[in-house]
Amino acid sequence: MSKTTKLLPTLLLGCATLTSMSFAQAKEDGVMFDDFSYKTLAEAEKNGWVARTQVGHPGIKNATWWDEGITFHPDRLNLQNQVMRLTSKTDGTAVNTRHTQICHQRKYLEGTYAARVFFNDQPDFGPDGDGIVETFYAISPLAAPMDKNYSELDFEYLANGGWGVNSTALWSTSWETFQLEPWTKINDYDTYVKSLQGWNTLVLQVFDNKIKYYINGELYSEHGSDVYPEVPMSMNFNLWFIPEQLVKFPEMRQYHQDVDWVYFNANKNLSYLDVVKEVEGLRAKNITQTDKVPDRQPKLDSYCGL
Repeated sequence: MSKTTKLLPTLLLGCATLTSMSFAQAKEDGVMFDDFSYKTLAEAEKNGWVARTQVGHPGIKNATWWDEGITFHPDRLNLQNQVMRLTSKTDGTAVNTRHTQICHQRKYLEGTYAARVFFNDQPDFGPDGDGIVETFYAISPLAAPMDKNYSELDFEYLANGGWGVNSTALWSTSWETFQLEPWTKINDYDTYVKSLQGWNTLVLQVFDNKIKYYINGELYSEHGSDVYPEVPMSMNFNLWFIPEQLVKFPEMRQYHQDVDWVYFNANKNLSYLDVVKEVEGLRAKNITQTDKVPDRQPKLDSYCGL
């Protein structure tokens, strides 16, 4: 037997191993996952998260966007699990209002977006009734009023109703563009009119000029090419008050929203059950955070101002 013949099985085994490694790597490429196993905001920032401090739209005009409102806690229903908490409060005045927002890097476009979020219908303390918006969304900067090269995809939970709906509702909104003054918008939206108090899994599929919004596995909204995203977005969570819907009480009131995990896959159009399986698989491997979504070239600035 020649030396070449003897080496052939070894070479084939090596090729098979490389192919297996390449396939495993390909499966991981394009995936971002974070289960927020942090103690401090500074730890989260090391993995690409940015807390908003820039004053501006939306919410109560001139209110503070409060990085101290981003904290990390054990899940009250499962003390072994860590969650991120957004806490916002107001007494109806701008000077005493604190909104919260946290954003991940601007590099997301087509793919499956998902998050497990705890929505609250009542305040932690103080009078109830304010228009409160609890969210998971993706967004790009608005370069100019009515800019056509704009992208925004929103899950927005209005615990006390608002925007013409007089009951608790989860809004799905896909944006072509808008301007603030005078207020003008081009978007598509739907509402899921039901209390979602407690934990909910939100899934957003963005593929082939179709945008599909799911709540706990149920498809409740689908939008098309006229509002399909065109430029890379950041992934975000925020908690803010609707200025036109504040109760007429001077007492301080506070709300919070928790986030268990966030997941993105650029390559796979995943169902609710698929996402849950992917997240369970990552957690089974004790992976608390991974980010294999490449930066855009040139790299885009982190954006957390809208």
